[in-house]
Amino acid sequence: MRVVYEAENVIDAHLVKSLLENVGIPAWVRGEFLTGGIGELPAQGLVAVAVPDSAEADARAELASWQAGRDALGSAADDATRSVDGGDATAYTPAQDFPVAPGICGKA
Repeated sequence: MRVVYEAENVIDAHLVKSLLENVGIPAWVRGEFLTGGIGELPAQGLVAVAVPDSAEADARAELASWQAGRDALGSAADDATRSVDGGDATAYTPAQDFPVAPGICGKA
């Protein structure tokens, strides 16, 4: 067995495991029950996804392709955010002439 992915948490590990299994690569989540010991065990490096030795190269290639797709989606989302609000995703300017219906908010 070879570890091909160190997961942030159990959910992350099972998503990667499902990704690999969907393309025909058998995978197992290692250490998922160790997360119950957080506080007495180190909080990182507990959960990983492992594959048989013979499937390691295919699994790493699939994970690299998946990661490249995630990076591209993140980059596209960043570009879209910049085009919408001028480059500052934290900037928010409320509409100045927002219509208020009579009788709402004490306005007549």
